[in-house]
Amino acid sequence: MKNPAVLSRDKEILGDNNETIVIRNYIAGIKGGATLNVENYPHDVIHAGHVIIYDTINKEYKPMPLNSEGDAYGSLPSNHRYAGVLVGTILKREPLAAIMYAGEVNDVASPFPVDSIKSDLASALPQIVFMHD
Repeated sequence: MKNPAVLSRDKEILGDNNETIVIRNYIAGIKGGATLNVENYPHDVIHAGHVIIYDTINKEYKPMPLNSEGDAYGSLPSNHRYAGVLVGTILKREPLAAIMYAGEVNDVASPFPVDSIKSDLASALPQIVFMHD
């Protein structure tokens, strides 16, 4: 008799539970999602609301880079564009991402402040609104 496959996993708690309040209104996203290149991402968990970018040279999605302290967004790298916002919290080791490009994001519940890039996001992703009232 063959060994049966284990089809269940232990449940993991991934964060601060802001996931349920950060995406206030999902209108549209990338069909089927995308696998993120997380090679240079410093944390083990990527939280819902994280800005996602697209590498126009390598044709891949990535989490927006963070500053050297890992506590705020860094700069958009050259040859990249804003692609959307991560819909649900994911593990770095399983970077399968639902990416929203139209909807409403609670900017106060986002994993990192968007104030420094808010105007750039508004220009690049006009169908996403970042607000909290």
